[in-house]
Amino acid sequence: QLQASGGGLVQAGGSLRLSCAASGRTFSAYAMGWFRQAPGKEREFVGVISRSGGSTRYANSVQGRFAIFRDNAKNTVYLQMNSLKPDDAAVYYCAAGPLMSVTGSSYDYWGQGTLVTVSS
Repeated sequence: QLQASGGGLVQAGGSLRLSCAASGRTFSAYAMGWFRQAPGKEREFVGVISRSGGSTRYANSVQGRFAIFRDNAKNTVYLQMNSLKPDDAAVYYCAAGPLMSVTGSSYDYWGQGTLVTVSS
């Protein structure tokens, strides 16, 4: 089970850190991805981190502004979002899967989502 948190209202240019806590003892066996879905739009890939945390991959739209890191001892993955833009506003979801994939269907488990609102 995945529990995402940390969403909220932030001004453009501001920062926010999302967390995704996992239950169970196999957290380190999964790559952890972040996706987002804005109203009226399809879900899109944001970024992913490898099982060990040694590798990350990001969507072009967030590259250089967002960072993913994980603490396997705490069964938690984080999405640090900096220089936020109004276009970043969406419901953000964490997901766990066997591979570092940009495709949502590759993930086995999903969190419930946390809302990020960015005011201009």
